[in-house]
Amino acid sequence: MACLFCKIASGEIPAEIIYQDDEMTAFRDIDPQAPTHILIIPSQHIETLNALDPSHAELIGNMTLAAARIAASEGIQQQGYRLVMNCNQDGGQTVFHLHMHLLGGRQMLWPPG
Repeated sequence: MACLFCKIASGEIPAEIIYQDDEMTAFRDIDPQAPTHILIIPSQHIETLNALDPSHAELIGNMTLAAARIAASEGIQQQGYRLVMNCNQDGGQTVFHLHMHLLGGRQMLWPPG
């Protein structure tokens, strides 16, 4: 298993785990772009958004619901936060294991860079 995020989810590589269940793991980003920057990844290795199919709809929904719960536990739910999923190189994806960025704790600018 060569995937960095698979190794984090399995505990092979240490990370500051915020939440984990059978279908996902959430952990603090090691290069945070906001005061709160948490990555939410599926336990199943899925390379990109392009690899999703209808069978993944519940997983993506559950990841989004988990992000809202984590935002509440981090104290950023009321002031606001951003969820981002990048796809492929031009979309800004650098680790090819599907992941959702939960960013908050500061004003987000639009459009993003």
